Amino acid sequence: MSGWTWRYEAVDGSVMQGEGLAETAFPSQADAETWVGEAWRDLLAAGVESVSLLEDGTPVYEHMSLRPVE
Repeated sequence: MSGWTWRYEAVDGSVMQGEGLAETAFPSQADAETWVGEAWRDLLAAGVESVSLLEDGTPVYEHMSLRPVE
């Protein structure tokens, strides 16, 4: 899948896939970031602890926690 995508990660760092985890390719970094900004609560509820942003499969930034800063 080309474009900007999210990799979903469990608490142990393993990659998560499956129902409820979008495998959408976004046309820009801004679109991908806007989407995760709207979806992070649903992702946490699905067991996702962190995400990594990929551009054409290459990590742009990795292991961004979805937990709010306390």
